[in-house]
Amino acid sequence: MKEKLKNAMQTVKYIATTTDCWTAHRQSFIGVTAHWIEPDTLERKSVALACKRLKGTHSYDVLASALNDIHSEYNIREKTVRTTTDNASNFIKAFRVYACEDEGSSTEDESKGVNDSEEEDAEEETEGVEVEALMEEEDECSEYQLPKHHRCACHVLNLISTVDARKAESNVMYKKISRAAFAKCSALWNKSARSSTAAEVIERECKLQLIRPVETRWNSLFFAVERILRIIREMTTALKVPMFSPAELSFLSDYASTMNPVSKALNILQGEVDVCMGWLVPTITLLTVKLDRLQTSSKKEYSSGLEK
Repeated sequence: MKEKLKNAMQTVKYIATTTDCWTAHRQSFIGVTAHWIEPDTLERKSVALACKRLKGTHSYDVLASALNDIHSEYNIREKTVRTTTDNASNFIKAFRVYACEDEGSSTEDESKGVNDSEEEDAEEETEGVEVEALMEEEDECSEYQLPKHHRCACHVLNLISTVDARKAESNVMYKKISRAAFAKCSALWNKSARSSTAAEVIERECKLQLIRPVETRWNSLFFAVERILRIIREMTTALKVPMFSPAELSFLSDYASTMNPVSKALNILQGEVDVCMGWLVPTITLLTVKLDRLQTSSKKEYSSGLEK
């Protein structure tokens, strides 16, 4: 099977790979997939190259070594034009150090948010450089050869909608109602997960089950909140748990309305068959338009409420 896969990729001029690492049952693994366009049919092909055990920490050099070995094993190191990963710092550093062409500077600029126009206007400064460090860096580059790096757009968007969204809790009132609403949601999720009787009651009375959010699964919190809103009245009555206050229900409803277009954008971009790079900008542009409309609508509702 491996030889057949090697032969298939030898006829292809350009290949892209994706990779990720994770821990399960106290063991670490790295997975790599390859993607290319079939020259004759223009059909996209995707294959799994490896799912290998990693020993030790997920340091940048360990990841670089593993990825380099996998690319070399399938004789695609020279034809792999780009590798996509998440935004983990170990992956970012691996490509900054071992992608020896121009990827180091571009990746570093992305991570620091360098503005080109501001950089050109800035005063030039002279900085000392250790020759030994440069020589060591050249040795590292020759040790492993990684292609150019691409950060997963879906992972970036997911971080914006989860981690960055928590910055809104700097507002005291928002933080108070957010924590109160999600605390009641968590109580329902835990009760349903830990009690088979509660789960049976929910299914019998609501004809649906609760969805419990999973931190590593994109959109899971949105889907979980959306499901609660659909069956909130029947569920709280059946389980005899405290009802959500009107303010908490309004908060959860606004949360679902805001995250709905983000969820749809993620579903489009993480498609495995039809989606391509050309879909990214239109999808993000449309998402921005929808979020702007929601913001404008919320401001109008708030202003109307103040007038009344």
